[in-house]
Amino acid sequence: MVIFGGFVYIMSNYTNTVLYVGVTSDLIIRVEEHKKKRYPDSFTAKFNCNKLVYFETYTRIEEAIAREKQLKNWKRIWKDDLINKANPYWNDLTYTLLIEDSAL
Repeated sequence: MVIFGGFVYIMSNYTNTVLYVGVTSDLIIRVEEHKKKRYPDSFTAKFNCNKLVYFETYTRIEEAIAREKQLKNWKRIWKDDLINKANPYWNDLTYTLLIEDSAL
């Protein structure tokens, strides 16, 4: 099993009108928390951001935190371009993530 230090990720709602950039040390658990609205007062719960559309892995959490800060300062069009290059149909990557995790 490969252990990652951190992940930066982007969640969206089903109409792709809202984006949330986050960082975590356990992406599978964090995405599940977003989908189940574990924190009902959070941004992602209020705006129904429950679709994982993009993520990056890092060996150190500090790298992921630095990247998250960078992405949060980006314009929306730059984030859209980043997602479009990796996930042109804006599919929910949760299932893909679960398959990749079980293969590691």
